[in-house]
Amino acid sequence: MKAKSVRIFDELILRHPALNECRQAIEDAAQLWLECFRSGRKLLICGNGGSAADAEHMVGELVKGFMSKRPLPVEDRDRIFRVTTDNPSVGGYLADHLQCSFPAISLVSQSAFMTAFHNDVDPELVFAQQVYGYGNPGDIVVGLSTSGNSKNVVYAMKVAQAFGMRTVAFTGKSGGYLKEIVDVCICVPASSTPFIQEYHLPIYHALCMVMEVEEAWRKI
Repeated sequence: MKAKSVRIFDELILRHPALNECRQAIEDAAQLWLECFRSGRKLLICGNGGSAADAEHMVGELVKGFMSKRPLPVEDRDRIFRVTTDNPSVGGYLADHLQCSFPAISLVSQSAFMTAFHNDVDPELVFAQQVYGYGNPGDIVVGLSTSGNSKNVVYAMKVAQAFGMRTVAFTGKSGGYLKEIVDVCICVPASSTPFIQEYHLPIYHALCMVMEVEEAWRKI
């Protein structure tokens, strides 16, 4: 990683010294995310309650510019101009305003599917069904669970593993069952739900900043 990325993690620990004990897990998660995005894969993100809000928040920082504007590369601008020769002003507007993006999907906001699956099948399998439907080998499923034991998140991780996806969890201190089954578990040093979530936010902000600094939308 670039020196600037390392500084982002240094500053995270400076602001939240207690997170030093899970710094390695945070950096391991960053490495998995970089590999995922650089190979053209995506994140699928899930959680419940406040963690569902965090899933949406995380996607927001990834899909659009976060700390920088992420202008499109020349080759992408050229593609847009080639299909807007009939109206160059439209091409210019698109090319100037679209931003480089990390493919990340929140699994918590698809109300029609979720209510249908709740009603017809099993509410605890909603995320697992989405992972099965959307996921491909090399994708990453990110699950947020303060207890580390949320069944719907656990089931999603099991499906991810079955079909060649990597797994990252954000949990509280104990890690719960997720700690035993995921590739990387970021177990923050807190046991109370609100305090756990207060640690999760600066961590995923740092991860999103690093993806942007590394320009991980560029395929390798």
